[in-house]
Amino acid sequence: MGERERLALFNMIAEYLPGAKVLDAFAGSGALGIEALSRGASEAVFVEKAAPACRVIRGNLRELGIEAEIYQSDVVNFTSDTEFDVILADPPYDSFKINEVTHLLQFLRSGGVLALSHPGEAPELPRMELLKSRKYAGATISIYVKG
Repeated sequence: MGERERLALFNMIAEYLPGAKVLDAFAGSGALGIEALSRGASEAVFVEKAAPACRVIRGNLRELGIEAEIYQSDVVNFTSDTEFDVILADPPYDSFKINEVTHLLQFLRSGGVLALSHPGEAPELPRMELLKSRKYAGATISIYVKG
């Protein structure tokens, strides 16, 4: 996700971040979860399948003095007893799979927010209400709330 898109995403979810438990799915470098923490989230959990990316996340967290859980896993194999207030999902566009996104919804508390970066139009998601959707170049960012 580019800088412009990241700024737009955080402007759209700013009110939900203070004190929030955040899940950064498809975490990559961990930039979204780390930014959520810098904007007031109380904790972040990172899910990333690629071992090199997990090492980058660990290094970034260590450099910033942040302790957080990192799961090296595909999102469809991720499990947690935690209910998250905010889920940040920036899946790879070239292999976007809606079932991976819907799997994450079981970890979102009622009234929680999903911030999804995706190609094309905003997908319909079960038990989720689309709050807003904005297009930025080749990306679309959609914000949903769980009913």
